[in-house]
Amino acid sequence: MNTNNNSYTLLYATVMVVIVALVLALVSGSLKEKQTTNVELDKMKQILSSLNVDTQGQDAKALWSQYITEEQVVNSAAEVIAAPKVKAFDIVLKKELAKPLDARELPLFVANVDGATKYIISLYGAGLWGPIWGYVALNEDMNTVYGTYFSHASETPGLGAEIALKAFQEKFIGKSILNDQREFMSIAIVKPGQTADGQDYVDGISGGTITSKGVEKMLQDCLGQYAAYFKQSTVGGTAQ
Repeated sequence: MNTNNNSYTLLYATVMVVIVALVLALVSGSLKEKQTTNVELDKMKQILSSLNVDTQGQDAKALWSQYITEEQVVNSAAEVIAAPKVKAFDIVLKKELAKPLDARELPLFVANVDGATKYIISLYGAGLWGPIWGYVALNEDMNTVYGTYFSHASETPGLGAEIALKAFQEKFIGKSILNDQREFMSIAIVKPGQTADGQDYVDGISGGTITSKGVEKMLQDCLGQYAAYFKQSTVGGTAQ
């Protein structure tokens, strides 16, 4: 074959382009699968963190199997959806919040910690500069906070970004989201030294007022979706 003519050059270039394209496609597919796995593992760790489980350097899947006993999808009428469109773990809460309340499919994770049942609620909202999100773990009474996890995309370091610190998250432990009539009240976030009438509250972040209020609204909006579920439940999660 004459390697100096134009036909050979064109054929060679075509073959090389095809080979490179195939290699890139294989690498991209492999990386995408790995990225998806990493996202799933990170989400598991976030949910487990709301249970006060130390996930640092641990096998997230093993911990998930150890603590999470059930994944439910419920609606705002406190009904468990038998055939949800998406399983609880894969629900994108941002998309559900854009729907009318009665059309939402809401994730609910059930856990067992030292023999006690915990219920984990997903959160999504807006901070000062971008989205914020997290999880709240409730005790068996579906009222008292057992633990929380909050994170953010772009809040200001040293200010709003401190919602991701344990020092802020631990303030919510032991707080109630319902009143004595099991009516949903949420948890207020106030400026240090202030109080909130008729509901439990925690101190906000100094210099991070807008982000703190974003967390407050996120709790109100996201926990509020489950108000009927909380109201009908007693210790042990059985209907009244």
